Amino acid sequence: MKVISFNANGIRSAATKGFFDWLRAQDADVVCLQETKAQEDQLSDPMFRPDGHHCFYRDATTKKGYSGVAIYSKREPDEVLTTLGLDLFEQEGRYIEARYGKLSVVSFYIPSGSSGDERQAIKFDAMKRLKPILDHWLASGRDYVLCGDWNIVRSRNDIKNWTSNQKNSGCLPSEREWLNAQLGEDGGSDGTPPAHNGWVDTYRVLRPEGQDYTWWSHRGAARANDVGWRIDYQLVTPSLRDRLRACAITREPRFSDHAPYLVDYRT
Repeated sequence: MKVISFNANGIRSAATKGFFDWLRAQDADVVCLQETKAQEDQLSDPMFRPDGHHCFYRDATTKKGYSGVAIYSKREPDEVLTTLGLDLFEQEGRYIEARYGKLSVVSFYIPSGSSGDERQAIKFDAMKRLKPILDHWLASGRDYVLCGDWNIVRSRNDIKNWTSNQKNSGCLPSEREWLNAQLGEDGGSDGTPPAHNGWVDTYRVLRPEGQDYTWWSHRGAARANDVGWRIDYQLVTPSLRDRLRACAITREPRFSDHAPYLVDYRT
């Protein structure tokens, strides 16, 4: 099973850069998109319904052309969920889940706090409210694949300029502590004690010493110089750890300020 997670930073923009041509060649089973920046009625072109995929969009309701998530699936899900009980995620289109028997695949878009104190406070509140939901999923007995842009790096190996970003959203110690405290032992933490039987960071398990990034600022020549951050993840329940086969971050061709993250799972 191949799963792709990608923050498109505007699905229509990514389409003009060849994203759907690239996607067709990947033969992915499930594709999780974030930051579609469109309402579904704006996506009438057939390209936004890739051949052979069932397509599901969850748009922002309070601000058109903002945020938004989607799932493309070869197999028709048994159920598609779009409500977490968290107003922010519903209003801003930040969560969609496809269920296949015992397996759930989620497309998540965790808020960013980089625009200022108000949004950072919203991000902290979202993290606090999301924690019991993640704990419930871990304890549910279901297999989960959580795809998405989490807007948080885990450790020094996940960001080029570690020291200079310690006071910047996405690399704040309290954010890293929140994320790392939910993950099991994998050597990828900033020193935060791991959770017993916690979530599994697929990239860090498959590439224990890896220093690859999934997002680069538009400023300067960040991408050309690989001054990046790894903030896009596929986190899975421990039940799926032994099914991890391979992963890849596709830096080129460039469709967005993020790169698609692919994981192959043994079936």
